[in-house]
Amino acid sequence: MSNNPFFKNFEKKTGVNMDEVKKLAESVKDYDLKDEENVRDLIQQVGSLANKPVSKEVEDELIQKIMNDSGSIDFNTVSQMMNNKKKD
Repeated sequence: MSNNPFFKNFEKKTGVNMDEVKKLAESVKDYDLKDEENVRDLIQQVGSLANKPVSKEVEDELIQKIMNDSGSIDFNTVSQMMNNKKKD
């Protein structure tokens, strides 16, 4: 676990190891997010890392959003999309 308090808090709240997050970030830093296959791969990796299944419907929505609005996508947008699907 990292000694940084922010990372410790992140790990505690999410159960996701920051070293794994860093490895994932490093492995995808050169991904072309306009390539659907790359985006699907990234979504699946994040879901696996977080131990959260990503439904086909949510995956498709995330792909559309990332590929069409890659300059404006943020974690709040993704979180809202995920939470809205849980309520449906």
